[in-house]
Amino acid sequence: MAAMLDLGETPGRTCRGESRRAFLRLGTLGAVGLTLGDLLAIRAVARPPAPIEPKAKAVIVLWLWGGPSHLDTFDPKPDAPLEYRGPFDSIATAAPGVRVCELLPGLARRADTYAIIRSMHHESNDHGVAGTIALTGSIAGAVDLGGGVAGGALKPSTGAIVSRLSPRRPGGLPPYVILGNQLHQGHKRVVGEGGGVLGASYDPFRIDYEPGVGPVLPDVRLPDGVAAERMAARWDLFERIAPSGTGSRPAEALAEHYALARQLIGSKESLAALEIDREPEAIRDAYGPHRFGRCCLIARRLIEAGLPFVQVNWSTHVEGPEDAGDGGWDMHDRYFAVMQDRHGWMLDRALSALLDDLQSRGLLDSTLVVAVGEFGRTPKINPKAGRDHWNPCYSALLAGAGIPGGAVIGASDARAEYPAERPVHPADLSATILRLLGIGSEALTGIGLTPMGTAIEGIA
Repeated sequence: MAAMLDLGETPGRTCRGESRRAFLRLGTLGAVGLTLGDLLAIRAVARPPAPIEPKAKAVIVLWLWGGPSHLDTFDPKPDAPLEYRGPFDSIATAAPGVRVCELLPGLARRADTYAIIRSMHHESNDHGVAGTIALTGSIAGAVDLGGGVAGGALKPSTGAIVSRLSPRRPGGLPPYVILGNQLHQGHKRVVGEGGGVLGASYDPFRIDYEPGVGPVLPDVRLPDGVAAERMAARWDLFERIAPSGTGSRPAEALAEHYALARQLIGSKESLAALEIDREPEAIRDAYGPHRFGRCCLIARRLIEAGLPFVQVNWSTHVEGPEDAGDGGWDMHDRYFAVMQDRHGWMLDRALSALLDDLQSRGLLDSTLVVAVGEFGRTPKINPKAGRDHWNPCYSALLAGAGIPGGAVIGASDARAEYPAERPVHPADLSATILRLLGIGSEALTGIGLTPMGTAIEGIA
């Protein structure tokens, strides 16, 4: 009965806990067609949700641009026909019943420290569109290879959302850093790494790494022949002539960009995390001498320095050097040779070292590590002995921040073509990352965003 409901202790209540005022209110609601159930539903919506206890303080996303094959990494199919399973064997791991590709022996030994999602999927096999979906959780605003733009306003990346909700540290790097240049598909830039509808203020701060040179910050490096004093005079002039009080977003973004550059050039302390030469040689060797390994090491140093979100781009272009790219995962031919000679061991060595390094420093429990690309590759090998784009099913790896080690989320079918259990969309992965950071629907709606996706049960 409605009269048995305890609405709390306040003066003037009946012996069963309800006040006369409450009964009068219920009577009024009945007169306009509302029931007690309606009242309780309204109260449930109006009542602020309980704060989400964060499990992670920081996130490192390893963005495997170009699309690695799930069969040749985290979802091998040893019982499938040869034209599906490919030439590589699968190997047992430290997690009972979980097998990975033989190219990943280091990660196999550490399988009890991470979980695998084997049922990722979304709606596009175009690199640019898939990249936007994977980074933002939405196809809105995505640009395909032909230049077509998907309807709707471009959503912010997960990193941009974290940046918006994170305090900025005076004299330090911004909360959202990407190690790598702007993503490209062919000659076209890919959208989705930035602030989207939140604005350019929450675009990532980019740092590139050049082998033999080290970290490169083109936005804050002094031009050749320009001393610090001369640059200071230029900034003073800029401040006098720059538009102010106009409400112009481009003008404000430019001013913010210059202010950040000035701050960083004058602050060696804020850039100390980039100096990997300070690391013992054994640590540097563990990550590997290649660009991706070095960037994973920098990511660990940035997280250790207090940044909440760092993304490491495997490459700028989706294509490998054989196709005028810079080593991406988009290998339609020569695929298995490249996997064996380069991509397989690079990923295995760098990611294994990152997990070990975070663990040894007591950072893994508070740092979420995510390794994922924009899609997978065709389960059936093509006539050129390669694999093509495949968005209906692919894999992701998650570690740290209380992620249950050895877990497998979802499953693909017998030939890894489609999800067979618990399909996971990139919007769900984004919701999971945010929830592990303590960011839920209330925080998102508070900054004008519509929550998308559902956090993965058993993970967040």
